[in-house]
Amino acid sequence: MCRFISKSEKETEILAQKLCQNIKAGSIVLFSGEMGAGKTAFVRGALRAYNNASFVSSPTFALVNDYGGCPKIYHFDMYRVKGEDDLYSTGFYDYADENSILFIEWSENVRQFIEEFYKDRIVEIDIEKTENENERKITVRGGEF
Repeated sequence: MCRFISKSEKETEILAQKLCQNIKAGSIVLFSGEMGAGKTAFVRGALRAYNNASFVSSPTFALVNDYGGCPKIYHFDMYRVKGEDDLYSTGFYDYADENSILFIEWSENVRQFIEEFYKDRIVEIDIEKTENENERKITVRGGEF
């Protein structure tokens, strides 16, 4: 487990770039953190690490954004997904192959189903707001951390 403090959104992006050197194809990254914590900022930095500087937005309404690249990057928002049937309807299981990396916001809604099949591929990233408006505590577990 690793813990970090980010003092700004830009620092979160830079930290993500560095951490993603240890997140390899096949990984499933489960984010936890309240709305506005910085999950999407982390994904934006991660895409830079994989030389895929696409515009990044939260996939709240689309459920999944496909950023392509090598490895392929998929960014899920599971906020409205409430069970295994909903997870299946997103096409999640079609995306979770060894040649892709999945970044999943609101993972707590589907965690038990993902762990059932992919436990050894999970990297957990918890982003917490602090009393300082721009500061975040970031905790990383799993993978090569």
